[in-house]
Amino acid sequence: MSTALLTDHYELTMVNAARASNRADRDTVFEVFSRNLPGGRRYGVVAGTARLLDAIGDFRFGDSELGFLAHHSIVGADTLEWLANYRFRGKISGYREGEIYVPGSPILTVEATFAEAVVLETLILSILNYDCAVATAASRMVQAATARPLIEMGARRAHEQAAVAAARAAYIAGFSATSNLEAGRIYGIPTRGTAAHAFTLIHDSEEEAFACQIQAMGTGTTLLIDTYDMRKGVERAIAVAGTQLGAVRIDSGDLPVVVSQVRAHLDELGARETKIVVTNDLNEHTIAGLRGAPVDVFGVGTSVVTGSGYPAAGLVYKLVARTNDDGDWVSVAKKSSHKGNPGGKKTAFRAYEGKTAIEEVMVIGEPPHHEHLRLLTTEFVQDGQAMSSASARDKVEAARAHHASVLEELPHGAFSLSPGDPALLTRILG
Repeated sequence: MSTALLTDHYELTMVNAARASNRADRDTVFEVFSRNLPGGRRYGVVAGTARLLDAIGDFRFGDSELGFLAHHSIVGADTLEWLANYRFRGKISGYREGEIYVPGSPILTVEATFAEAVVLETLILSILNYDCAVATAASRMVQAATARPLIEMGARRAHEQAAVAAARAAYIAGFSATSNLEAGRIYGIPTRGTAAHAFTLIHDSEEEAFACQIQAMGTGTTLLIDTYDMRKGVERAIAVAGTQLGAVRIDSGDLPVVVSQVRAHLDELGARETKIVVTNDLNEHTIAGLRGAPVDVFGVGTSVVTGSGYPAAGLVYKLVARTNDDGDWVSVAKKSSHKGNPGGKKTAFRAYEGKTAIEEVMVIGEPPHHEHLRLLTTEFVQDGQAMSSASARDKVEAARAHHASVLEELPHGAFSLSPGDPALLTRILG
């Protein structure tokens, strides 16, 4: 399916006007970055890059797309012809998926003619803003859970395709599984799920519902125990399944209190190995509030697919360099109050003290030679051709592993859930 019209009207009118002014073919550098981290968060997480590169590969104007543009007179005939032959032929580089970023980090750099690059702005930002927002929220939840597994289960709280992207982003950030089967099919993410309250209610008794579920799924399943009375639910679950029941799920109540009560009751009944799964509108703060409770698994829905209050990462796509009529490079930048940014193409590095990251270094011009700097930028597309042929599943697993490794580099304060300054300082050289 073409992604060419997943864009804003003015992207095409800019191309149309720039072609008329003979500026469309000037070589340019655009960068994606954030001016700040939403909610005073300490770091952001890069996600969505592989999805974006696939979408750019599908950015083609076929008969249907061109017919729509012509019918509404959005661009002129010459531009329609140019769009009919559009293929991105430039270069794309940036931070690896799973990498952390701070304000100013050039997480994606697009180098191409103005017309080729500007027309991709909306597509780039729509994918990266959402996926990075979800991954950032998910990473905070993973840290709050202190090594206990989390299941992403927010599909019913998002657009059906956004739900798949959210499951992918959350998995990269460290979630263990998803309820979304399409995400499991495409990306190989483990899927989990058993039954909702409706399953209990359709049966004539809670015991009957539990017995049917055990018969279908075995004693390793998870029984939802709070449809009626929670204490009786625990007793009925163990009476039906025995002390080898896999888990019980709690979806309501004062969680710190009821979790402890359920754990004590399970232990009294001899079900000491039965795990407790907790759901019920969790976010990173409620998860952190359960650190001392005997929770074994967290299930998170609305908060993760909405970025836990910040459904967009605040990323922007800005022109930072272009050529002039003589072919020389000129740094350019927006100077608006509170919306300015430094011009010039930047190469990003991370500086360390020992094994701990301390600083993000943005270099304009010749990169420095320093043994305590790690290059953050990698090439994704060269001359319009993707540099990686890895499968969608392999890319997700690589991003997940990379995120786990970079978290180990961050200073302890990076994991605070309270608003504050970014975890790493930012310095611009050149």
